[in-house]
Amino acid sequence: VQLVESGGGLVPAGGSLRLSCTASGLTFGHLAMGWFRQAPGKEREGVSCISWDGGNIDYDDSVKGRFTISRDNAKHTLYLQMDSLTPGDPAMYYCTTPMTYYCSDSWYLSGNWGQGTQVTVSS
Repeated sequence: VQLVESGGGLVPAGGSLRLSCTASGLTFGHLAMGWFRQAPGKEREGVSCISWDGGNIDYDDSVKGRFTISRDNAKHTLYLQMDSLTPGDPAMYYCTTPMTYYCSDSWYLSGNWGQGTQVTVSS
């Protein structure tokens, strides 16, 4: 399994970024996928998760209304559109899969993930 995240960077508060995650070595179209983040000294935080068909989506309360998760099963790619970024959002962002069709509780605590992509927000 290989997951490659990209799209991070430095943006001012209120700015936007679009993260991408390209997957290989797994049946992408049959699996829920999600993004989690981890900042130095903080616990891993599940940001958003999307079911195999895109029909079920969960967001952490801290990003609801600002972030949008989506997927393109034909391209084996997961996206995270991040708008209205705040100083609370900076972290390393990772994509992962719970290896199930749907997002379960604690979906972000196990499974494979990539090298991550850094998001930095300047105030």
